[in-house]
Amino acid sequence: MASKVVPAQPVTPFEFELYEDPDHLRTVMASSNQSTHRIDPAKLKLRHRIGRGPFGDVWLATHHQSTEDYDEYHEVAVKMLQPLKEEHMRLVLDKFDGLFSKCQGVENVCFLHGISVMNGKICIVMKFYEGSIGDKMALLKGGKLTLPDVLRYGIELAQGIAELHAKEILVLNLKPCSFLLNENDQAVLGDIGIPYLLFGIPLTSSDMPWRLGTPNYMAPEQWQPEIRGPISSETDSWGFGCSIVEMLTGVLPWCGKSIEEIYDSVVRKQEKPHIPEGLPPPVENILLGCFEYDLRSRPLMTDILRVFKSSQNAVFVDGGWTGFGSRTILEKSSGAGYTEWFLSKDHLQVGDMVRSRRPPNSCKPENMDVPEGTVVGLERNPDRDGFVLVSVHGIHDPLRLPVSTLEKVSFGLAAGDWVHLKEENNKHSPVGILHSINRDGSVAVGFIGVETLWKGKYSELQMAESYFVGQFVRLKTNVLSPRFEWPRKTGGAWATGKIWWILPNGCLIVKFPGRFTIGQENSSFLADPAEVEVVSFNTCPGVVKKYQHLEDFHWAVRPLVIALGIFTAMKVGFFTGKKIRRSRVNRPRGNAVQSNGQYTDGQTSGDGSNQAWFPPSVKNILGVSPAAAR
Repeated sequence: MASKVVPAQPVTPFEFELYEDPDHLRTVMASSNQSTHRIDPAKLKLRHRIGRGPFGDVWLATHHQSTEDYDEYHEVAVKMLQPLKEEHMRLVLDKFDGLFSKCQGVENVCFLHGISVMNGKICIVMKFYEGSIGDKMALLKGGKLTLPDVLRYGIELAQGIAELHAKEILVLNLKPCSFLLNENDQAVLGDIGIPYLLFGIPLTSSDMPWRLGTPNYMAPEQWQPEIRGPISSETDSWGFGCSIVEMLTGVLPWCGKSIEEIYDSVVRKQEKPHIPEGLPPPVENILLGCFEYDLRSRPLMTDILRVFKSSQNAVFVDGGWTGFGSRTILEKSSGAGYTEWFLSKDHLQVGDMVRSRRPPNSCKPENMDVPEGTVVGLERNPDRDGFVLVSVHGIHDPLRLPVSTLEKVSFGLAAGDWVHLKEENNKHSPVGILHSINRDGSVAVGFIGVETLWKGKYSELQMAESYFVGQFVRLKTNVLSPRFEWPRKTGGAWATGKIWWILPNGCLIVKFPGRFTIGQENSSFLADPAEVEVVSFNTCPGVVKKYQHLEDFHWAVRPLVIALGIFTAMKVGFFTGKKIRRSRVNRPRGNAVQSNGQYTDGQTSGDGSNQAWFPPSVKNILGVSPAAAR
């Protein structure tokens, strides 16, 4: 008798307690068959809406599952996204396939049942949780949590986020109301991957410009990722820091400000959320790192997890915190201008090529003790203010150097180098900044026009001209239509500006100090590094060009000269007016008495009375005597 093939039946998800140690039980959701994540909309029954967010509405629903052997109903939460065009909807569904498989089994992340399409809208079906950290805060006096609770929740959330980052999934919408709580009061990451799914997809709703997060928690690069990006795992560090600060203070970041005002504070003014006082030094230090404007200087989620775990046992004694060991916490390391989080991303190993790290935005290789060398020895923990032994050609004994003074070089490239694509792409700038290079030759580069890090091989890149803060630049002569707006001089030629800031993707922020602005007029401009060239007195050909460059530099100091001139004029006018008033007050008052055809001021009448002074007649002014007049 031939055997009959029976198709595999879907496995119903269920929860169980994972026994790890007597004092710690962890709730785990068993995953269902991955091929069943597309849910028939007929099996979902929406009951009522329980929330509304920037990406859509959240509904409480019932999921009906039935087979020949059983009939079950599960209470679920359905996140109904904003309507999309049909071609974009198919793209989101395909991206969800990868997201669904990657999220299976991730700890402290909400369980996904699947995805469906109802009434032309994509619906993400997930397990229903009774409440969130935001709900818990709303019930407390002052709306804030205790430090032990914040650290405990922070550890649970950081573990889930770090695991998602390891699978190249960015959350981009971290906030307390999205941190769900299960029946064991454990924090669970609820808003998984929705910005990730909508990344690069235009939204049809005109009132949804902020598709990459909630404005109060968004990092600077989230506002304009193709210009001020790229979006990376450090972007989530900013949102995590904002959430922790809100949990500690009970105050929403940038509370009371409009979206435009938040953008002005975060992006233009480079302001940071206020961190409460009295925190353990490591916690305060890492929160400061979360709000670094340059994403490369922020800590990774693994750094945050390590600091929060080490701070759980901290004890407050005699006005200070103890229990952190002997390591000194510094916001900047070795005075080099780099944060410790920036420096910790170079994980050195024996055999790595290294060179001295020059100060940021410095065009001169200062303190180049090691132009190039090889690591031959490591201390116990070389990633945290440790030392390494470096063999340098021409020096007999290896040099013992701090890790913070060295950078790893692979295939002739190091993180922070300016690179140029050998094969240009019209969709983005060919010049960018290298963020990382692995030992296998894979690279990650930030380019203008690419919202995330560009991934490729080192063989696709070549070294490019470096730019530094303080350099004067102008558009190249062959650039007729620049990527960004650029001011012109009175005669119509492109103006020369000064680099004020360099973004992680190589985008230059250029200011023109001599260009006076009124009202909302821009005081700074963006520039593509592939479209500009550095100008200086030495590189300007001919006397005319040198004069023009000196004129541009003169414009850079003209506002100060004008302000000094106005101040001097005001002071001179003030003293002059004071002297005139003083001379009028001190002038003696008396009669003007006629004597022999002349007037004498300051005389008194014979009776001693003072009489009013009258001006001389026209005849006396003309020099005609009274007798001749008669």
